Amino acid sequence: MNERKSVAKWLWYAGLVVIYGVILWVPFYNSVQPRLAGIPFFYWFQCAWILVTAIVTAFAYKARL
Repeated sequence: MNERKSVAKWLWYAGLVVIYGVILWVPFYNSVQPRLAGIPFFYWFQCAWILVTAIVTAFAYKARL
C-alpha cells in the first residue's frame, strides 16, 4: 500500500510539472480566438489554469501527507 501511495504522489508532482510547462509555452495560447463571453483566449486560458493549478496543488499536498 505504501508503494502505491508513493506512485500517486509522484503522479501529482508530474502534474505540477506539466502545468508549469503549459504556462511557460506562451505560443500555445497566444491568440485572441476563441473568445469566452467576450474575453480573449489569452486571458481566460490563464485564469482557467489558475484554478487547475490550485486543484492539482491541493491534491499533491494531500498525497504528500
